[in-house]
Amino acid sequence: MQAAFLKYLAVEKGYSAHTVRSYGTDLRQFLTFCGYVPGNEVPSAITHRQIRAWVTALINTGVTPRSVNRKLSTLRQYYHFLNITGACSTDPTQKVVAPKMAKRLPLYVKDSDTQKLFNHNIFPEGYHGLRDKLVIYMLYFTGIRLSELVGLTLQRVDLSAHTIKVLGKGNKERIVPIHPQLAPLIKEYLKAREVAFENVSTTALFLTDKGNQVYSKYVYRVVNHYLSLVTTLEKKSPHVLRHTFATHLLNNGADLNAIKELLGHANLGATQVYTHSSFQKLKNAYAKAHPRATN
Repeated sequence: MQAAFLKYLAVEKGYSAHTVRSYGTDLRQFLTFCGYVPGNEVPSAITHRQIRAWVTALINTGVTPRSVNRKLSTLRQYYHFLNITGACSTDPTQKVVAPKMAKRLPLYVKDSDTQKLFNHNIFPEGYHGLRDKLVIYMLYFTGIRLSELVGLTLQRVDLSAHTIKVLGKGNKERIVPIHPQLAPLIKEYLKAREVAFENVSTTALFLTDKGNQVYSKYVYRVVNHYLSLVTTLEKKSPHVLRHTFATHLLNNGADLNAIKELLGHANLGATQVYTHSSFQKLKNAYAKAHPRATN
């Protein structure tokens, strides 16, 4: 049933290849823990006690509550699939309580540090530097996900309308506006791309130095390198720039529902995490400025 389940995630749910692989890994780990050879499992024979024992074993080996919850989510999805296909009539995950997670505020780059990205000449000359600069600008000025940036094609960029068409989670499309500072850079990059790779066949917007479509690890390395030049944040990833986009918008008065649409969130709850970050900023300012705040 594993192969059918993973196909269901990819085709019916529209999950990315990376997500499907993660679900497959989680499921194999659990079935191995239960003593099954993957592919020969008997889901109806698995009890909630075995799942609880697995959760306990994971925690005891240092797996974080967040990762444990992700693995539990895999099992819940698995049993949901088994139930709707009629392969199993029980769901032992319903009797398992997920471990509590400490609230983690999204990391973001401070305004002063983002200014260093845009006001200092840290990008090299030529195609390589223009590509890297546009990657950083695109992530910060649009808030799109890493996978969405990698999947951008020439056809999805409309400079006349100042928009890009993004293919998000679940293959859902959304239109994201192009910031005025971004449009000239895109034009400059497209010219450099055409000169550097005159006969390239791919329509991917972002290309490696060899003319191939960029991939997630490639973009991660680019972002990590340039953020390392301007910030001391422990984590320096494309997702941090997405958090920075949302946090800076909210701190400057943007409507939360508008941010939700720009980010491509399915519900407002996913966007509200940024209000906690902004509120923490207010609390810190209050603690520093109010004469009796520390009493």
